[in-house]
Amino acid sequence: MTLTRSTSGVAGERGPGRRAALGRTAAVLALVTLGALIPLLGPSPALRGTGEAAAPGTGGIALLRAVLFAALCVPAGELFVGRLARAVPGAPAALPRSWSAAAAAAGCAAALGLASVVATGNLVPQDPSQVDVGGLYASREGKLALLEVNAFLLAGLCAVSRRPGTQAWPLAAVVVAEALRAHPPTEYGPLTGSALTLVHLTCAALWAGGLLHALRTLRRWRGTGAGAALLGRYARAATLLLAAVTATGVCSSLRRMPPGTVLEQLTTTAYGRVLLAKLVLMAAVAALALWARVRLRRAADPLTACSPARAEVVALGAVVAVSGLLTALPVPIRW
Repeated sequence: MTLTRSTSGVAGERGPGRRAALGRTAAVLALVTLGALIPLLGPSPALRGTGEAAAPGTGGIALLRAVLFAALCVPAGELFVGRLARAVPGAPAALPRSWSAAAAAAGCAAALGLASVVATGNLVPQDPSQVDVGGLYASREGKLALLEVNAFLLAGLCAVSRRPGTQAWPLAAVVVAEALRAHPPTEYGPLTGSALTLVHLTCAALWAGGLLHALRTLRRWRGTGAGAALLGRYARAATLLLAAVTATGVCSSLRRMPPGTVLEQLTTTAYGRVLLAKLVLMAAVAALALWARVRLRRAADPLTACSPARAEVVALGAVVAVSGLLTALPVPIRW
């Protein structure tokens, strides 16, 4: 009888605690959503009152870039966490079904859409006859667009092959192409900018995609002690990834908005407004990551860290969407 009452009491204590945790997570996500309203509503609110003009089809281009970034995160995270999982002592053989092939297909479709825009002189094609495929080979931007299409196609083939780990190479090619595309030769210090973007995008893909796959793996490993070990390994690596993402993001922003103009451009330019919303989201993501780390180290059940980690995945998804919009907006002028 005593054992029955004790177990019941523990369950009763866990219930309210779990509901409180979910309530706090919902509150954090509500605040994050409020901070991100401008970019999530599209380019028009961000451009309003700035005197800047958006390129045709900015909303569609932003969506395609967000899909491309997400398609990069999913397989990168699977490869990253898959390696961590293999190093966990006594890890179960069961792993979640791979999403890499589907992600590669989505990435290839998004890259094709972006390539069609480049093939029509950076205008949204209204008719297939307007797309000059041969013209893609005549420009640097066109060649990079074709590289991304082919890289995602190859990544999908690798994902369904007997050696899915080989998709790391075409995924790396996508990252390099994006880094070069974001910093044309006419920009101030293009090689430095490309290097910063290369590190930023790589670390962000491993962080976001890795957390998603880690949580999916924990669901398959439910009831085993290996789940906490995997989450701990990911958390240690994520700390370094977060530091790298933050450092490269700050450096890239200061290159485009010198220190003396940052505060003004954060509110008077579309790029600055969306960047500010991204900073709000990143602050929330960092807080959720810290919350999960504290639970992982101090809670009686380390797997209670999954609750803030799930909220972190949602917030990271919003960051990916905002990043897609950020790449489609006009870059602020260096004053």
